[in-house]
Amino acid sequence: MEQRELTHDQPADQPADAAPSPWLTGAWEPIHDEIVAGDLAVTGVIPPQIRGDYVRNGPNPAFDPPGRYHIFDGDGMLHGVRFEDGQASYRNRWVDSAGLRAERRAGGPLYGGLNEFRMPPQEVLAEAGPLKNTANTHVWRHAGRAFALLEATRPTEFDLDLNTIGEYDFDGLLQGPMTAHPKTDPETGELIFFGYSPFPPFIRYHVADPAGRLVTSVPIDLPRAVMMHDFAVSRDHVVFFDLPAVFDVKALVEGKPGIRWEPEHGARIGVLRRSEPTSPVRWFEMEPFWMFHVLNAHDDGDAVVVEACRTTKLNAEFGEEDFEPAPPPTLHRWRLDLASGAVSEEQVDDRPTDFPRVNDDLAGLNTRYGYAGHTRRWDDGSVEFSGITKYDLHGGTSSAHDFGPREVGGEAAFVPDPERSDDDAGWLMTYVTDLAAGSSDLVIVDAQTMEQTARVHLPRRVPSGFHGNWFAHGAQGNNRTVGI
Repeated sequence: MEQRELTHDQPADQPADAAPSPWLTGAWEPIHDEIVAGDLAVTGVIPPQIRGDYVRNGPNPAFDPPGRYHIFDGDGMLHGVRFEDGQASYRNRWVDSAGLRAERRAGGPLYGGLNEFRMPPQEVLAEAGPLKNTANTHVWRHAGRAFALLEATRPTEFDLDLNTIGEYDFDGLLQGPMTAHPKTDPETGELIFFGYSPFPPFIRYHVADPAGRLVTSVPIDLPRAVMMHDFAVSRDHVVFFDLPAVFDVKALVEGKPGIRWEPEHGARIGVLRRSEPTSPVRWFEMEPFWMFHVLNAHDDGDAVVVEACRTTKLNAEFGEEDFEPAPPPTLHRWRLDLASGAVSEEQVDDRPTDFPRVNDDLAGLNTRYGYAGHTRRWDDGSVEFSGITKYDLHGGTSSAHDFGPREVGGEAAFVPDPERSDDDAGWLMTYVTDLAAGSSDLVIVDAQTMEQTARVHLPRRVPSGFHGNWFAHGAQGNNRTVGI
């Protein structure tokens, strides 16, 4: 096995009386080096149709945080496995942000986080801004560019050797941040996304054409600044979630909780016609709820149908002393009738799940199957994904693939089989870690049978993270999977 190591300075020790954050221990414990390893051992056989790169993002602080750590704070680290000719290789790289470069020069942390905001020194402000662009949440590709994404800032471009190129602003046309959950229309090749801000306009809706040109940017009116992590797109509509996780910028800069759950505002789901982006959003009022992640949406006559993992309240704490965990999310379905104005909601499945995904070649369409990570533990101490649930959204049933009893996983990205056209023709990929052994594998699961196809044994423990994607080599699928 060929292996190369690049080691950065180890973080300073935490104070002896500091209680370790659960998001810095166990499966989430950071690593502090970057390696490249080829010719990885495999259990099973890698299907020859699998040719490309699986890349997953997640928080991995390069230095011990100066205050109370939030899971969203850590520097982005990309972990990638490349598949070529039945062989697999691995590499990992930090997202080399301007803020991280300044901290490395200083030899320690300069930024606070969501639990304890701290303004960096004046000279760092001029270079990297008041909020470090950790780019730690997701990865996406469009028009020959790959992006690492953080919803509070601009996208960061990287190449498929995971080297950081730099922040990208669509040739100066992007005003404000970009969501970490953009959508690619598999029929038109458009990239559809939004950005939210604690300052007016609170939402901007954007479309980039298949060539990567930003062709639509429209402000969306909201009564207050809210956290909007994800949204939904169907063939004809865009769906926004105005939920009562409310920003308080003054409190944030004072070191207090900057996002508060205020259920007295209720909840709304808004529908915008894609062909008329400047038209008013049609809002549907409902009782307060929270969701981080959307599975999919599709049009059904005069209605838009949306599925997402829903819970009763914000299930992430932001420094509150009286934070009470919410119940684990489960998959729900909303039907938004644009003709009558009625909205209906139903629970699709009672298994606790999140990180839902579909075959992205069918995103925005009436796809039959969806997938999500199911959990054995979900509380204020940790989240442990113990397997993958497959939903038959038409038949109303579900099946599951479980990891080992000591293993935790995460979001499973769908890898379409270029030689088959069935909705579930492909594989699911995710990293899993054996907590007792401290070792990690990349698991490949057949999306039709939900049985393991292969395991790629990795040369190191891969910490738990957030979202990943499959970047196929060559023209295999829609615009999302055209090689760069």
